[in-house]
Amino acid sequence: MNDDIIECILKAGKIAGEARSLGASMVDENVRLLDVAEEVEAYMIRKGAKPAFPTNLSINNQAAHYTPHSNDTLKFHKGDLVKVDVGAHVNGYIGDTAQTVEVGTKTHSALIEASAEALDMALNTVTDNISVGAIGAVIEKAIETNGFVPVTNLTGHSMKQYNLHAGLSVPNYDNGDKTKVMSGMLVAIEPFATDGEGEIANGKPGNIYRVLRDRPAKDKGADELLEKIKNNFGTLPFCERWCSDIDPNAQDNLKTLLRRGIVYSYAILNEVKDGLVSQKEHTVYIDGSKTIVTTR
Repeated sequence: MNDDIIECILKAGKIAGEARSLGASMVDENVRLLDVAEEVEAYMIRKGAKPAFPTNLSINNQAAHYTPHSNDTLKFHKGDLVKVDVGAHVNGYIGDTAQTVEVGTKTHSALIEASAEALDMALNTVTDNISVGAIGAVIEKAIETNGFVPVTNLTGHSMKQYNLHAGLSVPNYDNGDKTKVMSGMLVAIEPFATDGEGEIANGKPGNIYRVLRDRPAKDKGADELLEKIKNNFGTLPFCERWCSDIDPNAQDNLKTLLRRGIVYSYAILNEVKDGLVSQKEHTVYIDGSKTIVTTR
């Protein structure tokens, strides 16, 4: 990659890491999820990036894909286990990072540490030409050594310009996949640990969307919103909150786009046995023999 692209990658990662830390510091008892999400996203914009996806604030058995809606009154409660998952992009080049925070207690410190230690070990392992299965084996061993199980149907992922999931999957267990991580790749590695079954399933809608089919809705308001979505968010995920900022009738028009199959709605990902889930994530750029963690 040329120097300009690498500069974008590093800037996006730095801002994403700062935004993640900001969000984690704001998570506290009786704080609204909406306030945290909006401040995290505003911070990224102030620093010269844009959100690569809506800030995920997933609680307890939710592994991922909840962001507050525009009128959300949900607050954090004492004992909540909160995954703060943040993405920033600069000219489409993405930094994706997450950490887990426990609200007001330390009951689940071991579970938080399990995913954090697994990520540290994975980062020490990942290099040019290593197989994704080998990375998964390191993650699996670290989580199980701490007395928990990895979430096996969630993975890390490669990223390209304006593409959050670019084809390569990095498992959280040894699935035997011999696909190689190669120089020039930008990869998010994200161990999920749980005291449950080790699988997730789709739950209720999480207020996160992406354009699935770029075609007319044959509805004036919905078609106008679709154009605004494409112009503002492109191919990246977005949320109802952001649509409401650019369209006063966003909720109705978004429903029309959903009904017509033009927009896809992400479901909240819940642990199948309602186990608690922790997550830790960093983005790495593979530059020949160097592995650069962009989101620390």
